[in-house]
Amino acid sequence: MNFRIYLPNNKIENFYRDAIKEYEKRLGRYCKIQVVRYKSDEQLIKLIPDKAHRLLISVNGEKITSEGLASKISEWGLSGIADIAIIIGTTLPHDEVLALSSAEMALGLQATVLYEQIYRSYRIINNQPYHK
Repeated sequence: MNFRIYLPNNKIENFYRDAIKEYEKRLGRYCKIQVVRYKSDEQLIKLIPDKAHRLLISVNGEKITSEGLASKISEWGLSGIADIAIIIGTTLPHDEVLALSSAEMALGLQATVLYEQIYRSYRIINNQPYHK
């Protein structure tokens, strides 16, 4: 599965960037994942592949557990969805809306939590312990 995390071109603190890099490294055995930065909604529309499943992250979205996200990732794979566009920071047209938390979070924290939840989901899918 190929995940692209679309983030506005705002500054993200170095400690969040470091955490994201660590999760990218860990996720490498399960999927492809990358951050794509955008400056405007118009640019974002051009960046997202037409066939990608568009998932918007918003505090107003469906609240989901780690197990629930793992289930969604499995379902996407089984239904032939290979490209997942996860969009943070805008309300462009989308296929689903999920909430990472009911609290507002800084962009860097939101991206880090998203990466952690995707990693946790793959550990659940593969029946592997999360904490070592």
